[in-house]
Amino acid sequence: MERPLSPFMFPIWYRFQLNSVSSILHRVTGIGLAVGSILLAVWLVAVSAGGEMFAATHALIASPVGIVLLFLWSVAFFYHLCNGIRHLLWDAGYGFDIRQANRSSYIVLAATALLTVLAWLYVALA
Repeated sequence: MERPLSPFMFPIWYRFQLNSVSSILHRVTGIGLAVGSILLAVWLVAVSAGGEMFAATHALIASPVGIVLLFLWSVAFFYHLCNGIRHLLWDAGYGFDIRQANRSSYIVLAATALLTVLAWLYVALA
């Protein structure tokens, strides 16, 4: 059997690595942020419209499904922010070594978790 030309034959020839997962997550969180921003725009329109539109939008956002969506949006926001900073460091020429790239992936994940927890603690205690 010959070696494949493409790394996108996952189960057999290609094994996921932390940096490839990090890159994919950066793209996925960017899409999630765009979709979440549409929900934010709808909420802002509902605030300005008032009345029934605001009540319906607030009921959706305050529901358990809405809380989960807000939580996931905040995780996506903080991950995309932290990984974006990592990409800026790469653009400046830092952190290209495999060991440093793996370490920065873990730092991004830890910073995402910490920032998300801090933000939701602030919301819960306010």
